[in-house]
Amino acid sequence: MRGFYDVLSTVDAIRGKNVIVSMILLSGGAAMLISHAYQPQMPSFAQDLGYGAAGLFYGMLLAADAGGALVAGVLLEGTGLLPPRPRTAFVLVILWCGALAGFAMTASYPNALLLLFAAGFFELSYNSMTQTLVQLSAPAAIRGRVLGLYSMAGLGLRAFSGITIGLGGSLIGIHASLALSAGLLCALTLLLWVRRGSGADFAF
Repeated sequence: MRGFYDVLSTVDAIRGKNVIVSMILLSGGAAMLISHAYQPQMPSFAQDLGYGAAGLFYGMLLAADAGGALVAGVLLEGTGLLPPRPRTAFVLVILWCGALAGFAMTASYPNALLLLFAAGFFELSYNSMTQTLVQLSAPAAIRGRVLGLYSMAGLGLRAFSGITIGLGGSLIGIHASLALSAGLLCALTLLLWVRRGSGADFAF
């Protein structure tokens, strides 16, 4: 009960702090709708791209996603290419959605590799940026609790991506479910961006 009370008190403490709340909602929305739920479906994507029987080509799809994340980590850490700004975080999530939707709908294996590389780059970039913005904006006295709330949203809500991507894929196909989830996340991101730009307070 004490832990639950701490969550509620932290939520109450950050009301009106739009940067923190918008980044938590953005991270939670991405975790709930997509997260990494598409990665276990890579064998099926490889098969649909014509390389289902070749383990090397299936592994290259996963490697492209990981490679994009690796390049993003090196560039962000070593060059300061993308300074942390809320607007940049929103743009990165929208680009991530576009890359995943493009991957879901492409019939070209080379294009799939390029789009997954871009998706890995954008995913690590927005994850790093949202966490940095929350950490920088959180009041010093409760910074640890605010970061805990951010982590709870970003990790705990991943369970729902198994429904949107996994169960949805069994109903309408993995390509359509991933593209639809990416579209929903893009719409949510635009809504959060517009709301923050209007100066309106966010509410959990």
